[in-house]
Amino acid sequence: MKIQQHILEFVTRTNWVLFCVASIAGYIIASPKFAMGIVFGGLIVTINFHLLYRTLKKALTPPQLASHNVVLAKYYARFMVSGFIIFILISGHYVHPLGLFVGLSVVVASIMIATMLELTKLIFKEAI
Repeated sequence: MKIQQHILEFVTRTNWVLFCVASIAGYIIASPKFAMGIVFGGLIVTINFHLLYRTLKKALTPPQLASHNVVLAKYYARFMVSGFIIFILISGHYVHPLGLFVGLSVVVASIMIATMLELTKLIFKEAI
């Protein structure tokens, strides 16, 4: 259980670091709409990640195990709200869609980084 907690903490920290780095790089390198896409996409996906963590933690804590239907209902409600926000952002031309895509990829990138780091630890541990 210790390694899972370590990976979760790493992914959570890396989400915010990648979000900040991508947002600052977007404002320096790209147009304002592209940068706003990165910011809004990063906020949407990072907040969803934290809310999913809280939902699962509450649902899987032994004193009050929640029904899987409650967990799924909350997941789909967050999914629909996120989809609606993304629809408004794109249809209203508030953000550039590619910038939004980059922002929405923050959590995926942090999970990939965590996976690669854990794999390299395993590979080099086996090599020694």
